[in-house]
Amino acid sequence: MKATGSVFKYGDNVDTDVIIPARYLNITDGYELAKHCMEDIDRDFVKNVKKGDIIVANKNFGCGSSREHAPLVIKCAGVSCVIAETFARIFYRNAINIGLPIIECPEAAKAITAGDEVEVDFDSGIIRNKTTGQSYEGQAFPPFMQKIISAGGLIPYINQK
Repeated sequence: MKATGSVFKYGDNVDTDVIIPARYLNITDGYELAKHCMEDIDRDFVKNVKKGDIIVANKNFGCGSSREHAPLVIKCAGVSCVIAETFARIFYRNAINIGLPIIECPEAAKAITAGDEVEVDFDSGIIRNKTTGQSYEGQAFPPFMQKIISAGGLIPYINQK
């Protein structure tokens, strides 16, 4: 499984209330909710994000609440992958549960800049910055997690069984 896209870059401690502000949580449709993704940190994100784009962030991405809305709106906004130095554990699990590919790689998170074109190979964990030609070795998903992501999340994966 691979993802390729243009990068949106963020810093440390991007919390779930920044990813999707709580004032919108009365919206039940993920795609409607995604119209507000990242708006408190990047007002133009939803205007500029294209299907397949990638978010790159520093440490502790997705900290804050345990709600699944945060990875859901990122996925529904069209983001194909999130790369970070580290993820908040509950965000990491929620991302897998809803089928949003994520990968930890401190070197890539530090070196990749906004607008770079990046390709991620989830089988190997290799992240290639097509803009600079640099490659980084991220933490690859174990095969069972790759199956969950490929199925679109935990529930679709279970329903396939």
